[in-house]
Amino acid sequence: MKKDLKLFYNIGEVSRMLNVSETLLRFWEKEFPHIRPGKSPGGVRQYRKEDIDAIKLVYHLVKVKGMTLPGARQVLTDSREAETKKLEALERLQAVKEELLAIKRELEGIKLYSNPTK
Repeated sequence: MKKDLKLFYNIGEVSRMLNVSETLLRFWEKEFPHIRPGKSPGGVRQYRKEDIDAIKLVYHLVKVKGMTLPGARQVLTDSREAETKKLEALERLQAVKEELLAIKRELEGIKLYSNPTK
């Protein structure tokens, strides 16, 4: 929750957050006009939430769906909002799945504890 309070993230933080290399982030900045981090007076990239959301969408299109860079660029140009909504829905479903699996593990632990003969 604390990470949502920050206005800017440096390239190292974004790299770790999304599990991609800093080199890939710099490359995608050149390839996708939707990713435009600002720079501090010292030249450090400053990614906003909007930049991170765009990177997540590019990652999903290229790495998960297997699109080419020109194909992903076209999707971002033609239907970015629709793709963003789909990705947000997928992320919410994944979070629900993880929560349900945690509940299942907890219930299985309770079952084993209350009935040690099984």
